[in-house]
Amino acid sequence: MISNRSLAPLIAVAAIALAGCGASTAGGTPTPAATSSATPTATATPVPTPTASQTPPAVDLSGTWTGQYSGPFNGTFSLTWTQSVAALNGTIVLSSPHDTLHISGNVTGSSISFGAVGVVTYSGTVSASSMSGSYVDIANGQSGSWSATKS
Repeated sequence: MISNRSLAPLIAVAAIALAGCGASTAGGTPTPAATSSATPTATATPVPTPTASQTPPAVDLSGTWTGQYSGPFNGTFSLTWTQSVAALNGTIVLSSPHDTLHISGNVTGSSISFGAVGVVTYSGTVSASSMSGSYVDIANGQSGSWSATKS
């Protein structure tokens, strides 16, 4: 026979266990969501429509260009580009002061901008086999003009 003394702790443990099992949320017992065995189908990815800021380049600038510059510095240059869509990469060889620089830039429609980081920036327009514009020497803030033709 079970004494009252040993029965009290047993009842307390059972009450706690039942209280934990009987707890529920306001929404009731959650039910697992049904799963579907249907095979997913591919949908087309939307392609953005080009905007004015994404105007494709008017010409292919890849190759060698020769030109001249004037302003605080006067001389000639030879520029060799590679072009990937609107991105330009290449080298420019300046006559005065004599220097060879890596340059990068972009062309949008007939507008071109390029430069050598921390040294010089060029901007201008391009049309068929000629381009021209202005440059800024970053070290002293002085500017001048430039023009070039495709060789």
